[in-house]
Amino acid sequence: MTAADAPAASARVLAGPPAAQALLDDTARRAARLPFTPEIAIVRLGEDPASVSYVRGKDAKAKETGLNSTVHALPDATTEAELLALIGQLNTDPAVNGILVQLPLPAHINEERVLNAIDPDKDVDGFHPVNVGRLWTNTPGNVPCTPQGVMFLLRHYGIEVAGRRVVMIGRSNIVGRPMAGLLVNAHATVTVAHSRTQDLPAVTREADILIAAVGRAHFVTPDMVKPGAVVVDVGINRVERPGKKPRLLGDVHPDVASVASALTPVPGGVGPMTIAQLLGNTVAAAERQRA
Repeated sequence: MTAADAPAASARVLAGPPAAQALLDDTARRAARLPFTPEIAIVRLGEDPASVSYVRGKDAKAKETGLNSTVHALPDATTEAELLALIGQLNTDPAVNGILVQLPLPAHINEERVLNAIDPDKDVDGFHPVNVGRLWTNTPGNVPCTPQGVMFLLRHYGIEVAGRRVVMIGRSNIVGRPMAGLLVNAHATVTVAHSRTQDLPAVTREADILIAAVGRAHFVTPDMVKPGAVVVDVGINRVERPGKKPRLLGDVHPDVASVASALTPVPGGVGPMTIAQLLGNTVAAAERQRA
């Protein structure tokens, strides 16, 4: 956050790095208790700079946390059949506990077909339909990392979810829908708002906890927030500036801090939780597989 973005008043800052480190520390302890070293296999196609960077970060953090990590870097021209064959090998490899295919995939590959080919028990991204069903029936399984990370962040800062009114802005399969499922399982009363919600500000002002994942910079403004609400900003919007480095802005305007009781910053809020939760999912999958 720059000086120009400084809010008029200071809500409690729900910083991601301390919560992410607490999660990583817990993950490392759980991994060390197992009679084997959990392993994650990360599959990347092509040399997209963002994907290369993300995979490098995941691989390094896994190793720092005491997990084995293997990166399968495939050329962009890899066929769908070749990718599915690799996933089949990883599915049957007993040493591999978690499989992650870095998205997006090249246009010639059917993303849904690839994600559905991953063994649900090794699908540490939590995107497989079996894991979606497990989430909504509140049975053990892999859950998408960002929503799961948000839940850990709230617990880390002692924010109670049970019995609270939560409004989730956004209904994507990666964040909005699984976030709603986790909140329902945690006994919150949940409203999922989206582009067709009528009088959105009136809906969001009912929230004790407001979560934004809409992909529009500074979309949530102070008039949309109930005084004293907890606001979780999942958005990361890359805003280009001529002659300068791009800025990363959240979905929530900084001035919301003048109304909210607590707010996650961007950057440095929910972002660090995603990789930490990915590794937590890998160890949890390993625990279930060897139970």
